[in-house]
Amino acid sequence: MEDKKKVIFSGIQPSGDLTIGNYLGALINWSALQNDYDSYYCVVDLHALTIRQEPKELRARTLKNIAIYVASGLDPEKNTLFIQSHVPAHSEAAWLLNCFCYMGELGRMTQYKDKSQKVGESVSAGLFTYPVLMAADILLYNTDLVPVGADQKQHIELARDLAIRFNNLYSPTFTIPEPYIADTGAKIMDLQEPEKKMSKSADNPNAYILILDPPEVIRKKISRAVTDDLGVVRYNEAQPGVSNLISILSTITNKKPEEIVKDYEGIGYAKFKSDVADALVAELQPVQNRVKELLEDKTYMESIYKSGAEKANYVANKTLRKMQKKLGIIPR
Repeated sequence: MEDKKKVIFSGIQPSGDLTIGNYLGALINWSALQNDYDSYYCVVDLHALTIRQEPKELRARTLKNIAIYVASGLDPEKNTLFIQSHVPAHSEAAWLLNCFCYMGELGRMTQYKDKSQKVGESVSAGLFTYPVLMAADILLYNTDLVPVGADQKQHIELARDLAIRFNNLYSPTFTIPEPYIADTGAKIMDLQEPEKKMSKSADNPNAYILILDPPEVIRKKISRAVTDDLGVVRYNEAQPGVSNLISILSTITNKKPEEIVKDYEGIGYAKFKSDVADALVAELQPVQNRVKELLEDKTYMESIYKSGAEKANYVANKTLRKMQKKLGIIPR
């Protein structure tokens, strides 16, 4: 009998255009896993609402994200690709789990603490409780593994705690998820402040490169990337800017950072930056072309997210019904 594949779940918010951090740190990893796991990847549009969104832009970015998933190598036949809001069980399960989550747990979330300090009293309840929605996202699919960066580990811990709490109170219901830290893929840093992770919400547009940035923009941003006065291509903590560019090149070329350092011995930053830019342009060009094709084929795009939602709804509703039954809610 064939072993049951482990389940992987992840999603990206359509709150801004996707960067090479999303591509090199997440998307290429996801496509490498698709033959070995039962994978669910969604565009988490409900999470994006914790910040005010322009409706037209949110719709466009949601579709664009699905197109980027496919263009980055995610086969819709091998992965369940869907839009979070198309599976109402996410919102329903989030409410049920909210009733088992403590204010103190949510108040300790670093992302909430950081963001609430910036906006003060006008912080939304959604920003406070969205880790519970994230837990629902994960637990509904009996997820074994969640590919995450170090900054999201706290959210996985909460999902685990809520799953264990519910299981202990009402008998086993959820699989306890584990964070999945990939061997490949890189943590791509801000090009202007290389101590910070690259983010699509950075104020300075030179800080990030978008997956859909044109070649001339990519070259300009790499040429402006912060380095240092040493003029030597080395991979170490003392040279975060240069190390970040090495990480980018290393992930694209599948070469170890030490090999890249050796390749650029005695060669200055200008040539090194130019080569990084060339490699990025060559890597992203086919992805960009495929995204354009996909977005022009509305019927195919619709078929991807509709069939994805159909499968996701089937699985998620089974888990939701279990939760409701155990809590004493009469099935509809």
